[in-house]
Amino acid sequence: MLIKKLKALGAGLATGLTVALLTGCTTVSLDEPQRLCAPGGANTSPRSGDYACPEYAPPPAPAYVPPPREVESAPVQTAPIQLPGHESPNPPPAAARGAGPVRVALLLPMNSPSLGAAADAVRAGFMASAERDGAGIAVDLVATGDSADDALAAYSRAAASHDVIVGPLARPAVSALASGGAVSLPTVALNHPEVRGSLPRGMVVAGLSIEDEARQAADWAAREHPQGRVLILTGNAAWAQRAAGAFEARWSELGHTGQRSNLPSSDGRVDPLAISELKTRLEIDPPALLFAALDVNELRQVRAQTGTAIPLYTGGAGNPGRAPGTAYAELNGLRVVDLPWLIRPDNPAVMVYPRPIDSEQSLTMSRLYALGIDAFLVARELGLRPGSPFIIDGVTGHLEVDAGSQRLRRREAMAVYRDGNFEAANAGP
Repeated sequence: MLIKKLKALGAGLATGLTVALLTGCTTVSLDEPQRLCAPGGANTSPRSGDYACPEYAPPPAPAYVPPPREVESAPVQTAPIQLPGHESPNPPPAAARGAGPVRVALLLPMNSPSLGAAADAVRAGFMASAERDGAGIAVDLVATGDSADDALAAYSRAAASHDVIVGPLARPAVSALASGGAVSLPTVALNHPEVRGSLPRGMVVAGLSIEDEARQAADWAAREHPQGRVLILTGNAAWAQRAAGAFEARWSELGHTGQRSNLPSSDGRVDPLAISELKTRLEIDPPALLFAALDVNELRQVRAQTGTAIPLYTGGAGNPGRAPGTAYAELNGLRVVDLPWLIRPDNPAVMVYPRPIDSEQSLTMSRLYALGIDAFLVARELGLRPGSPFIIDGVTGHLEVDAGSQRLRRREAMAVYRDGNFEAANAGP
């Protein structure tokens, strides 16, 4: 019993870090000034959960000591290996791009006490991808500290000697770069800027988004329940409200109706009265389906009391993971939109990459590792074929980048959770 309680506590705590990385709410000093925010596998464990806000503060992490390296490391010459599933036309001859390989700068807060571990996860995924599909690419790691000003200064220095820049990672730094007119060459931002409107020419945003997940879940639900009425379950965290709003807006665009039910929680425990009222509501007037903007810990509490009869859709926040020997019967039938890296490990595009050495890596760090893999693939295309559209069957989803706007569209994987595993769902149109 004690072990189960400790695992459940761990799920809620690791949830806090992912929200810091993917949403805009955090308690690990990422707001000042280094907050990581974006609108939010076979060897992962359910202790990680996903998306949370300050209500789910992670415990202090062990001090991160980055490996000794110069601010700009020596170029990493990558091997000419063609990755199955990512075949593309032959790159233009070197003369068309200038002599030598395409120089890519990977700009990460490696020297940040709060973000060093997250940055290292991205770096590891990036280099795993470079080692597999890096023909004609040289990578320099550019380490920065906590501040946006530090990231901007590093960007300016790197831009003088590179063809493509990947980074920054923290949202304030990305926002400062997007609004400051400093983008001078193809740039793969690892987070979403706070600014609204058009992005600077040359900037491609590769950061993950809980709103995009929610909209994709709405499309999936509409295909399976074309005449259905939805009840949207949401917590009191800011990220949950945004996810619920994105689902609701898309659901309305598709011509459907629905309502919301708020389920407040404190210290990881959902209000029992709110769950009881929800149970009564579902018995009296059951909707055709549910969408949950809840983390996996909250979702388990709700589902244990309300049952599994009504189809329920969720984003990565509700992903319980795939820990060997662990299954949550109360989540059976859960329809999850999340990264192929986490819920489709049998996908050929996923299988070709090595898993991190840490077999107990949390879902949070697994997402960052996967982001690093795809960030390299995007940077490679921008460097070898600047201005051209491209499609990548990536580990974070199916990626498409337009030729003109350079806007990246990501379609994540969809799967149904059952007895500790995920069954692939029909992707639809």
